[in-house]
Amino acid sequence: MTTVDAVLEPFVLSKERLQEIKKRLLSEMEDGLAREGATIRMLPTYVHDLPDGTEKGKFLALDLGGSNFRVLLISLDGRSYTQTDEPKFEPLSDDVKATTQEALFDHIAECLQKFVDANGITEKLPLGFTFSFPVLQTGLTKGTLIKWTKGFRAVGAEKHDIIELLRAALKRRQGIEVDVVALVNDTTGTMMSNALQDADCHVGLILGTGTNACYMERLDAVKKWSEPRKPGVEHIAINTEWGAFGDNGTLDDVFTEFDNYLDQNVSINKGDQKFEKTISGMYLGELVRVICLRLHSLGLLFKDQADIPKFQTAWEFLSKYLSDIETGDVDESLPATRAILSDMGVASASDDDCRAVRRVCEAVSTRAAHLAAAGVSTIVEKIDKTRKCSVAVDGSLYKKHPKFAARMDAGLDMLLPAGHGVKMQEATDGSGRGAALVAAVACRLTATASA
Repeated sequence: MTTVDAVLEPFVLSKERLQEIKKRLLSEMEDGLAREGATIRMLPTYVHDLPDGTEKGKFLALDLGGSNFRVLLISLDGRSYTQTDEPKFEPLSDDVKATTQEALFDHIAECLQKFVDANGITEKLPLGFTFSFPVLQTGLTKGTLIKWTKGFRAVGAEKHDIIELLRAALKRRQGIEVDVVALVNDTTGTMMSNALQDADCHVGLILGTGTNACYMERLDAVKKWSEPRKPGVEHIAINTEWGAFGDNGTLDDVFTEFDNYLDQNVSINKGDQKFEKTISGMYLGELVRVICLRLHSLGLLFKDQADIPKFQTAWEFLSKYLSDIETGDVDESLPATRAILSDMGVASASDDDCRAVRRVCEAVSTRAAHLAAAGVSTIVEKIDKTRKCSVAVDGSLYKKHPKFAARMDAGLDMLLPAGHGVKMQEATDGSGRGAALVAAVACRLTATASA
């Protein structure tokens, strides 16, 4: 007889299974460092240095991520800083995400104008732009959008230079005087943000709407790097774009039937970002929903309710419910699960129903944490930093799910040598402050080169 645990068994990944996944990830990363067109793109960011504590001045930052767009002003004085992020702007609507590139970037320029006016900024300031999507960079201010992810579909942006699109929008909106000096991925910004005060920070990680990682790599290891080497430049930040891991079939034996259903029947980017769909906050609730549908069809869930229309509707089971359940179920009555099931239209959930749904949420989030740990452990071993390395992590999934961090730590302890020195550290506004820091480092390096 099929049981709930039997349905969830493919989500339980043993140490041996995770080690095999790590071997495949390392092979794909090496392929990405060696050539263009690899599944995991391993994109050079043109960020060659971390903050050294001598950066000073005022720097603007734009942050375009999953749902929100933000503008910030950072005032740096060595290792200390102040940050201004008022006024705040409304989350981007689905209409804005799916409009034309002109309308999207005009919206960005309008928000920047409002921020500059509200803060009385009259001087021309350097600006860093965090753009959290796959970009092929050919310079610190040159980067072509490879493809939209996270629900964005703005027409006319893919295959175009993001900085050119931004500058064109700023020009259309006369009166904004800024110097765009850096295009930054959110993972790079996250790493830079923590590196300001922690010299052992060599990895940046995003665990939010999407997932991605970056790290400082030896330039010698980037076999596809064909540009002239500048004297003294030995490292470069690599934006892995690891969300695409498995898109070429290398994880077909790891992905479950539920992963495949979500990819093919629910997501808007079929066959793309398949590793991301097992980890990121955008998809975890949807995985829970389709698993619950299967359990219901097998007679293992909601036996007294023939019709469960909300569970049959894509995106109705929110990813935040996983956090709410593990936070709010403070006793055996599982009040949070029961309340959420009531909101989902299950009026008479039994104790067994509540326990089963909670078990599904635990299985989905634990697998996500262990896969993320496998990715991080692969990176720190590759750069030989297992003895001492800080991993800066940003994103709502890591910060808001009450047990994700602990499960990820357990995964690292399982996969790294005993006594390892790898520490996960929350980044404080990595994607915003980090963009300003990349701009600051760029200005410092430019000034040094011209001195």
